[in-house]
Amino acid sequence: MSVSASRTGAKVERQPLARYTTLGVGGESEIWFVSTLEQLGEAMEQPYRILGGGSNLVIHDSGVPERVIRLVGPLAERDLRADPDLSSDTEIVTGWVGGGVPLPGLVRQLQKLGLSNLEGTVGIPGQVGGSVWMNAGTRFGEMFDGLHTIEIVTPEGAKQVTPADLDWGYRQSGIPRGHVVSRVRLKLRRDTPEAVLARMDHADQARKGQPKNKTPGCAFKNPGGVSAGKLIDEAGLKGTRVGNAMIAPEHANFIVNLGGATAADVHALLGIIRERVAVPMELEYELWPEQL
Repeated sequence: MSVSASRTGAKVERQPLARYTTLGVGGESEIWFVSTLEQLGEAMEQPYRILGGGSNLVIHDSGVPERVIRLVGPLAERDLRADPDLSSDTEIVTGWVGGGVPLPGLVRQLQKLGLSNLEGTVGIPGQVGGSVWMNAGTRFGEMFDGLHTIEIVTPEGAKQVTPADLDWGYRQSGIPRGHVVSRVRLKLRRDTPEAVLARMDHADQARKGQPKNKTPGCAFKNPGGVSAGKLIDEAGLKGTRVGNAMIAPEHANFIVNLGGATAADVHALLGIIRERVAVPMELEYELWPEQL
């Protein structure tokens, strides 16, 4: 349902955010579907949040008061042709890839083209923009392995930076809050589709123990190199359930939606984990809002 007109032509609707998250929870909010930098700039004139693929995210059951922005249209398209001025025989720099491009489909397309550097992110749900913002990855690789240029938008306008300009690291890019990753150029190595697929299969096999129910992904970051899942498992919490949310029996660092779970159910499980695990652990999930 349309709720307001946009002077730049962005579509604005109120919808349940649950339909846009991998966990499947989240109340109704105002969503701006933006396809140009001009529309993005208008959407950012009021308090806002960016919603990409909806992974790694737990949204309150009443939604959020801010505008919620989703990148669509040209900001969700990809140009994987090699830029002749920046590429070589062994390495290519692509055209622009929109922040709204789904990461799983991009990784599969790169494999078919025989382009390497991002296969370690196989299996990660989400979109390019959010994955860059948090430097999403696995032990086999992360987003910053394959980045050449990042276009960042603030209410003051757009600018382009390189990884060398940012203080990036494990699960963080150094891009401040209030900045939106609108597009990126990828830096990739040429290889054979077969070799890239073999590395993807190896990384994917290591993820086979992960749950198949709706989930935001890993709940906690590994503290000091120790597996968060192992700590939660050792606390005897696998299979613990609150309402229709459960700590996955397959992997204790995942909370799953058994069907009809609420954000309150998930928050209750996070509280139980923090009470029972002696080692302080930093939350991997992003909570909307941050303070309940």
